Formats: sequence, structure tokens, C-alpha cells
Amino acid sequence: MARRRRPPRAGAVNELPPLRILGQIAALQSIYYAVALVLMLFTSLVSGTRFGLDLVFGWASLRGDTTQGWLIGFIWLCCAGVTILAMVALIGRSKLVLDFALSLHFIHLVIVTFYTGFIPRNVAWWTTMLVSSAVTVIGGTYGCQWRELRPISFGGNAKNSNNGEGNAESAAENGNAGIEQGDEEAGFSRGRGRGRGRDGAGEYEMVGIKDTGNR
Repeated sequence: MARRRRPPRAGAVNELPPLRILGQIAALQSIYYAVALVLMLFTSLVSGTRFGLDLVFGWASLRGDTTQGWLIGFIWLCCAGVTILAMVALIGRSKLVLDFALSLHFIHLVIVTFYTGFIPRNVAWWTTMLVSSAVTVIGGTYGCQWRELRPISFGGNAKNSNNGEGNAESAAENGNAGIEQGDEEAGFSRGRGRGRGRDGAGEYEMVGIKDTGNR
């Protein structure tokens, strides 16, 4: 007898196929390097320094004893800020932010190591990458949670709903008033008061009955 397969767990890997994960990582990495290239080129043109790929894929220029080194570190933090926006737009799930953020910086470490032939040795480079990782994780988690907790509208808004409730209440009150008025016109009277008989004999008045007692 064939065994029945268990249904997949909610949130399992089948919800995020490997090709989709690789595509999202490639998109984040491309955005990360594209922003870095643009900012590195812009700052090089403004400051009049030489631009090269070593500024992006190298680690020697990121130093703590030069102004250019501090500027490059600031640029990498700006790239982390743009990456946060990309993660909110492309991923949108707070529980996946940590994996994508660490993968992004680990891939960057591997690329820098292969490009230069050495593992980065500057303390400023490692410090910048650690701060960038923390900023990406915290900012990406907050942004994705904000996106997940946004209210979902189903073709209407609260104002229309309130107006609808108010119109329903007004209609109910008008209906009750109409019923009471109709009862009086038809000859019914609720409580003490005057009314008109159904037989058209004229108006009548309800009076109390006096208790004469037993004689």
C-alpha cells in the first residue's frame, strides 16, 4: 500500500523557488554595485581624483587615515540605504531580510577577495561592512514589517462604510416613524391617546376604569 505524502509546511521552500531566490539576490547585488559605481564616479569627478574599479571592488582605498577613505565608507553606507528600499520592493518579507542582507555582503567579500587576490586587511573596510550589514538588516526588517502591516482595502473605504451605516440608521428611523404614523392613520393608538376606529364610527378616547369595589 502506497504511503500518503504529507502536505508541504506553510512557509516552506516551495513558496520561494531556488530560481526566484537567485534572481532576487542577483537583482539586489546589481542595484548595490550600480549605486556604488554612480556615487564613486560622481565623487571622483567632483573631487578631481582618478576613478577606477578598485574603488568598488577593492579594499585598499577604504582607509581611516585619509579623507577619500572616509568618503568611500560613507558611500557604502549610502548604498546600504538604497539596498533597504530595494529589499522592501523586491522581497517584502521581514523574516527573509537577514538572509538576503548577509548574502549580499558575503558575496561582496568574495568578489573583493577574488578581484584583489587578498582578503581585505584594512580595519576600516571590515568596520564599514559590519555597519552596512547592521543598517541593512535593521532598516530592511523595519521597512518590510511596515509593508506587511499596511491595511488592505477591498474596493471600499472607511468613509463610505460610515456613510452607509449612517444612511441605514436614518432609513430605519424613518421607517419606524412611518409605521407609527401609519398606525395612527389606520386607527391604532399605542398607550393613552386618541385614535380613529377602523369602522369609521368616529374618534374615540381611552379612559381609565375606576374600581368601584365590592358592595
